[in-house]
Amino acid sequence: MTFLMGFYVLIWPALTLGVLVLICRAVLRDRRQAKRERRDMV
Repeated sequence: MTFLMGFYVLIWPALTLGVLVLICRAVLRDRRQAKRERRDMV
C-alpha cells in the first residue's frame, strides 16, 4: 500500500512535466513557423 501511495504522489510531477514539455514544444514550433512566414504570433 505504501508503494502505491508513493507512486500516486510521485506520478503527478512527472505528468505535469510532460504536459509542460508538450506545450513548450508546440509554442516553439508555432513561433518558428510564424517567424518563417513573417507574421505575428498573436
